[in-house]
Order: sequence, then C-alpha cells, then structure tokens
Amino acid sequence: MLFQPLLATAAAIAVVSAIPHSTTPVLPRAPANQTYVTQTTCNGETYTYQQLAGYGFIPSNARDKYGDTIGGIGSAIALDHNAWRKTSDVNYQGIIWTLPDRGWNTEGTLNVQNRVHKFSISLTLMPNATVAQPSGPNVQFIYLDTVLFTGPDGTPTTGLDADATGSITYPNFPQLPVATYKGDGFGGPGPGGKRITVDSEGLVLNGDGTFWVSDEYGPFVYKFSTSGLMEKAIRPPPAYIPQRNGTDSFSADSPPLYNPDFAVTPANTVSGRDNNQGFEGLTVSTDGKTLYALMQSALDQEGGPNDPSRKNTRLIVYDISKHTPVVIHEYVVTLPIYTNAKGKVKVAAQSEMHYLSPTQLLVLARDSGAGHGQSSSTSLYRHIDIIDLSSATDVLSAAHDATNGTIASPAGVLNPGVTAAQYCPFLDFNINSQLNRFGVHNGGAQDQFLLNEKWESISVVSTNPGHGSANDGTDYFVFSMSDNDFITQDGFLDFGAFTYADSSGYNLDNQALVFQVTVPKGVIPVAGED
Repeated sequence: MLFQPLLATAAAIAVVSAIPHSTTPVLPRAPANQTYVTQTTCNGETYTYQQLAGYGFIPSNARDKYGDTIGGIGSAIALDHNAWRKTSDVNYQGIIWTLPDRGWNTEGTLNVQNRVHKFSISLTLMPNATVAQPSGPNVQFIYLDTVLFTGPDGTPTTGLDADATGSITYPNFPQLPVATYKGDGFGGPGPGGKRITVDSEGLVLNGDGTFWVSDEYGPFVYKFSTSGLMEKAIRPPPAYIPQRNGTDSFSADSPPLYNPDFAVTPANTVSGRDNNQGFEGLTVSTDGKTLYALMQSALDQEGGPNDPSRKNTRLIVYDISKHTPVVIHEYVVTLPIYTNAKGKVKVAAQSEMHYLSPTQLLVLARDSGAGHGQSSSTSLYRHIDIIDLSSATDVLSAAHDATNGTIASPAGVLNPGVTAAQYCPFLDFNINSQLNRFGVHNGGAQDQFLLNEKWESISVVSTNPGHGSANDGTDYFVFSMSDNDFITQDGFLDFGAFTYADSSGYNLDNQALVFQVTVPKGVIPVAGED
C-alpha cells in the first residue's frame, strides 16, 4: 500500500528572539538577504529554521491489516534512528511508527483497541520547488504493520471514556483507569466487559523495540512490549490525578457513541488533569535513561480549564534506567498566549515535545478550531518552540504533588518563588511562502491542501546519518504529522465490522510536514549521534 504526500518551502525570512512568557509571541521579519526562514536564540543557543523540506499524506480512507481505518496517527510519531539512511544526494529512507489516539470520537467514544502502525518512509528533496512552480508530494509512506495494545493479562485496551469512579488492578501495577461497556462497545450485541482505557497521545520508541506511550485519561505513561503487551504503568503524583466528588475520577466526560446522553457530575474535574488535557508530550533523552512527560495545559487547581489562566502546565521527569521508574524533577512551562479572530486571549496548548539536551526541549504549541474541516481555515499559532530549564524552579515536593497541591493560583498566577522555564518561539508552521512551494496552505479555501487543525507530533533525524556527532552544529529534519480525528466518509473500525461516515462531510488526510533546521554546537537530539 503506497501513499504519496506533498511539499513546501520558500524565502520567507524571520528572526525570533526569546520573549517573556507573559507576552504574545511575535515573529519579526528579517532582512530580505537572509537565506533562512526563522532563527531564535534561547539562553545563548541559536537554532535556525532553514526551510520546509517535505510534505506528504496518508489518505483518510487507508486501512490497516485488521481492516480498520488508519486515522489519528499524528497524535505521536517515532522515526527509527537505526533505520534512517541517506540513499542519494536527495533521497532518504527509513521506518516510522505512528500512534493513533482513542479512535474516531467526533460523535462519541468507541471500543477501539489502541495500536501503533509501522510504515516505511521516503523523503526526496525538491530544492527547486517555488511558489510559482510548486513540487508535488515528496514524502511517501508504505504501510508495513500494526501492533495492537493489550493490558497485562492480554485483554485489549480501549479508547472508550473511563468510568467516572472505580479502577482496575493487576499485580505490580498501580490502579488503572477502566471502562465498563455493554454489548460489543460499538452499540451492537455482545458480552460486555471491562478494559483498561487509554487515550494514547505520546510515543517513545526504545532501542529494543518496546514503546513508552503517554495517555490523557490517567494521565498515565505505559510501557508496551514489541508485541503490544503492557509491561509497566507510571502513575503520576496525586496532584495530577483527576478528582470529582472527593475521589479519583478518570472520566473525561466523553460519552460513548451508543449512549450520547450519559453524563458525569460535575462535567469538569475539580482538581488534577482537566478533561482531555493529559500527557500530550512525551520524549526521552538520547541515552534512553530519562523520560519527560508534559501536560497539555494547567491542572484544574492551577488555572485549568479556562483561558488564559490554564497557561502554566507541568513537566515531570523520570529516571527510567532501572526497573522501576522514579520521578526526579518537575518544572513549570508557561505556554504561549495569542489573541484569536474574535479578540479573545487564548492559550496555545502543547501537543508534543522532543528532547534536545538536558536543559532544552522542543515543544509543539498550537491554536484550535482552525484548519481543514474547521469553522476557520486560518491558524494563528502553530509552532514548534524551544523551552530552556536552566533557570526553572524544580517544584518536585510533597506539598506541590499532593492532591490539590499547587504551583499556581486558580487564576493562573505562579506561586511566589516559582520560576517557569524560559520559552522561546521558533518554527512557525503557517508561513505560506514555505507551504505554497508544495501546493499546501494555511488559510483560504477548504480544500485537501489546507493544513489540518491538529498537528501533534515531532520526530527528529539527521540530514547526514551515520557521520559522527552534532557537535559541529548539524542540520536535522524535524518531522510532524497531523491528527485527523479519523474523519472520513469511508471509515471502518472493530476489525472492519463497524462502518461510519463522519457527520462533518469531510475527508481529512493524515498530513505530514518535514522541516530542515540547524541546531547549536553540542545539541544532540538523535540517539546514536554522539
């Protein structure tokens, strides 16, 4: 099965400097003689966005080997660094793993088994592409395989919303979110049952082929074997665990399609993870010993779920070098804010991050409600930015991490003595002079070449794989894919037995963009490059 995507890049020029987190990020234009797109210096380290190097897509009606629609795969991606090869001056080949989230859920959640897909991927550079003479798709995907996820006992996991109360337990595991369903979980007859519920949003591919997966329901982080069996579960400190009516409540108020009137009370959690705002960001250090998990936006007791108070989110760091992961650090990231078309101040919630160095990380922050199939076609904030932890307060403590523990007020004001990470705007997806070189665009017509709303993934590979370290200031390709929410008019789930057509009437392809960037001397964002 072969899928062919598109490409974009141009001479749009901008220089970005680090800005205070309390202001709306601005990307001033650089002199016209510059050859790069944007550049930022973050705590003395300079990063350069050189150009958009690739665009591609997987069609909205593509199906996996189990007969199910391949959708939502931009929730997280992981390129296999050991498989990445440069085969000619302009061609690269590799393997990419893509993680769908909880399945088609625009009209209600369903009993979809979580999984990860494997593709071969090819990037063919098109240096002569221009706005006047755009390139066609230069990123190609060939579907290879799918791994289904199961609980520790082999029972499939599910994308159904978690029960409002209760959990499920296994030996040597913490209490886990559980969904109790009737029938087959799709509205048809069946025996019903209970399954661990996972809204999978972050992905790390380990050197041995196993996976770390972060989720929004818990929010938890899970480790799965090469065959998809759950091997470990990391339950975060009590401050993160969603609470209703004085008890743990993992429901995200996302009723099933077959029972749309079902409701939890109250709809919003009162502390901990807000609905659908869990561990969106997940990354690992290049030596594989340190795992980073980032909440999408603020915990409820610290400003969630409202704008702009939900801007202070938490980053938690685990030592995973031993059998049992141990939390070792915790920081605050103040997310960027922007003013939307209606004049309202909004938070650009984060959707992914990627390791750069022990003190710096890439963070993908974006707006919502803008893109293909949305009410607006023009996105105002869709960035891969940089955070620096050098001067950030390590807030790891019993007080901060207890149930209802806080690092900020309900109005989103940081507690005295808490300093957030430095936030440095960097790479803007929405520059049309880059996008148009490959026939795609931000704003304008609602066509298949309009960027999708939800860009939620980052993976990084070298432009010169297998040739030493990044210590000389090397170029890298930054891949990102969009989460299309499984929106198609030709959809299949439940191993092909359940068919659907999204009520929006749209078909949203799984889009991919590839950016070429230069990193500072000493920054090594790819395992095996040191």
